[in-house]
Amino acid sequence: MIRFDQVSVCYDGTDRPVLRDVDLTVEEGELCLVVGRTGAGKSTLLGTINGLVPHFTGGTLAGRVTVDGRDTALHPPRELADVVGVVGQDPLAGFVTDTVEEELAYAMEQLAIPPDVMRKRVEETLDLLGLADLRHRALSELSGGQQQRVAIGSVLTAHPRVLVLDEPTSALDPTAAEEVLAAVTRLVHDLGVTVVLAEHRLERVVQYADRVVHLTGDGTVTDALPADAFRTASVAPPVVDLGRLAGWDPLPLSVRDARRAAVPLRKRLEGRPAPPARAGGAAAGPLLSARGVVVRYGDVVAVREVSLDLRAGEVTALMGRNGSGKSSLLWALHGAGPRQAGTVRFTDDGAAPGAAPAERAPAPLRGRPGRLLRGHRAEADVGRRRIGLVPQTPTDLLYLETVGAELAQARRESDGRPGLDPRGLLDRFAPGIPDGVHPRDLSEGQKLSLVLAIQLTSAPSVVLLDEPTRGLDYQAKQQLIRIIDDLAAEGRSVVISTHDVEFVAAGADRVVVMAEGDVVADGPTAGVIVASPSFAPQTAKILAPLPYLTVAQVADALAAAGSAR
Repeated sequence: MIRFDQVSVCYDGTDRPVLRDVDLTVEEGELCLVVGRTGAGKSTLLGTINGLVPHFTGGTLAGRVTVDGRDTALHPPRELADVVGVVGQDPLAGFVTDTVEEELAYAMEQLAIPPDVMRKRVEETLDLLGLADLRHRALSELSGGQQQRVAIGSVLTAHPRVLVLDEPTSALDPTAAEEVLAAVTRLVHDLGVTVVLAEHRLERVVQYADRVVHLTGDGTVTDALPADAFRTASVAPPVVDLGRLAGWDPLPLSVRDARRAAVPLRKRLEGRPAPPARAGGAAAGPLLSARGVVVRYGDVVAVREVSLDLRAGEVTALMGRNGSGKSSLLWALHGAGPRQAGTVRFTDDGAAPGAAPAERAPAPLRGRPGRLLRGHRAEADVGRRRIGLVPQTPTDLLYLETVGAELAQARRESDGRPGLDPRGLLDRFAPGIPDGVHPRDLSEGQKLSLVLAIQLTSAPSVVLLDEPTRGLDYQAKQQLIRIIDDLAAEGRSVVISTHDVEFVAAGADRVVVMAEGDVVADGPTAGVIVASPSFAPQTAKILAPLPYLTVAQVADALAAAGSAR
C-alpha cells in the first residue's frame, strides 16, 4: 500500500537530511507504529505519505514515495485526499468549519459523497468517538482533547484506505484514548485500513502495532516486529523497560503478558518497602489560595466553586477526563482567564495582602493576542515573577522570527533576575535546535520545549503547565521532571494539567482529579492514581498489589536487595 524507495528529505538551511535513504514497505491492513526521539523526523516521515512533504513544507525530496500506486511527487495532497486521511498534531490547524457536526461532514462534501451516506457516517462517527453530546458545539469552545477527537472523526468519515495519525492520543484522557485506539484497531482488522501512527505515549499503543518503524535520529530508519524493535529502540514504554530490567524473554508488550511474566519478580520484591517515586521535600505553606472559583462559558459551567491551595515546594498534578475544567481552572488561577466568582490570592511575602492576580495585573502571556504585553512593563515584571502559564497551544507565545531571537527576548524579559538560562533549558528538553530556525518550522514537541524554556527563564513563584508533555519523548519527560524538581526544591509551586499517568507517577507529589468542574479527589499521588484503573501507571498494574509506581522504583529496590546480600 505504501512504499518508500531510497527516500531522503532535506530542508533549506539545514546541513543534514531529516530522512536519509529510507526503504520501507507498509502493507494493506497493517498498523505501523512510528517511534523516535523528539525532532527525529517522525512528522516529516508521515508528511511524505500524502505529499505534504515537500509540496507544502518545502525542502527537497529525493527517491520515490508511492501510495496505492500513486507517486506523491506527482500528486499533490488534494489528489491523494480520497486515499489518505491525515490528522496532524495541532487539531485547530486543520479545522475549516464552526461546529462539530459541520466539521465531520466537510471532507465528505469535498469528495461529493451523497447526502444520505454523509448523514449516516456522521452519526456513526459521533457515536464511535463519544461526540454525540457535542454535535452542535462550536469548535472554539471545546477542550483540547475534544478538539482532537473531532479532528480524528473528520478524517474517519471519508473512509480513507490509508490513515495517518500524528500523536492522536496526546490530548486525550486514558479512557478516551482507549476508545479512539479501539476504533482505529477495528478499522484495521475489520476494513483493512492501513494506519501509520506516530506517538510518544507508547504505553497506550504498542500492544496494537503490527510493525514498528524506528527513527534513530541520524536520518536512518529501521523497521521490525514490535518485540524485536523494542529490544534496542531509543524510546520504550514502561512495560518494555520493566521487561528489559527483569530480563524477560519474550519481551512483553501488554500489561496482561507482563503480569504473567512478573510472578518471580513480585516474589523477589515482596516484603521490601518501595523507594519513593519522587524524592521531593516536605511542602511548606500555601503560595496561592483559591476559594470558590467559578468559570462559565455561556450556559456551560466549566469550574464549579473550586477551592485549592498551592503549596511551596509541592508538585501538583491536575487530572480528569477531557472537558472536566482543568484548563479553565489553570487560566482562572493565572488571572488572564475568565472567573465569574471566587478569589485567587497570593499568600507569600512580596504580594500585597489579599491581592488577587486578576484584580492586580495578570501575569503576561508574551505575544498572545489580547493579553497583557510588554507595554505594561512594571506590571509585566511583577506578573512574570509571580505566576507563569504554559498553555495547551504553545505557538500562542511564539512571535519572533528565529529560535535565537525568542531565547534572547526571554533573557531580556527576565531583567537579569536569578533564574534559568533559556538556551540551557531548551537543550535539556530538545537538544540540537539551531538558533536560526523559525519557531513555526519546529515539530510540536520542539515548539513546546521552546515555550517551556521561555516561561521558566524567569522562574516564577507559581508555575502552571497545561499538557506540558505533548510531543515530548520519554527522555525529554525525565528532563522536565528534573527541572520541575529543581523548581520545587527552590520553594516554588508547580501545577501540571495532564493525562500522562506515567509522568504523574514519576513527577507529582499530589493529584487533584476534576469531573464536570468539581474537584472529586485530592491527595498523595500513590493513593489517588492507584485507586483508579484509568489513572494507574503500567508498573502499578503489573506488580499489584505491591506499591510500585515506576520502573525506577523497581530498579532501586533490586539494587538495594543486591547490595544487602
